[in-house]
Amino acid sequence: MFFSGKAKRRQQQGEGGSSNVFSMFEQSQIQEYKEAFTIIDQNRDGIISKDDLRDVLATMGQLNVKNEELEAMVKEASGPINFTVFLTMFGEKLKGADPEDVIVSAFKVLDPEGTGSIKKEFLEELLTTQCDRFTAEEMTNLWAAFPPDVAGNVDYKNICYVITHGEDKEE
Repeated sequence: MFFSGKAKRRQQQGEGGSSNVFSMFEQSQIQEYKEAFTIIDQNRDGIISKDDLRDVLATMGQLNVKNEELEAMVKEASGPINFTVFLTMFGEKLKGADPEDVIVSAFKVLDPEGTGSIKKEFLEELLTTQCDRFTAEEMTNLWAAFPPDVAGNVDYKNICYVITHGEDKEE
């Protein structure tokens, strides 16, 4: 996830902070997260472990992932990663993101003609030279997820939708 580090404004929760996690999502989203959890939980024991992460990353072609990286991923949770913890982790990530209209408004400043798109080169320059700079790998991930059109324009409204909803709009 190329935005996870950039929009990572975690809010601290007290004990029992995850009890309301299911109300944060629509039923269809919970089902999608459940499917993702099942894919990641390679050994089907109901807990995502380092070995599960290593196996699922290997199936996606990411071999030779360092043990330290896997440990860091697992340590993002406060304990064993069962489905409720998994869902809570996503809820915490989404809570840190601004509402869609706020993000769209920020992009509109860069789109005075109101076309709904920005030139790829311009956006790349901003993201790699300003504030919390994107790395080359993050830019590659961005363009893989949101390829510009043939004229080199990037649909920023779709990017905003995915940041706040986690999936592409149904066109």
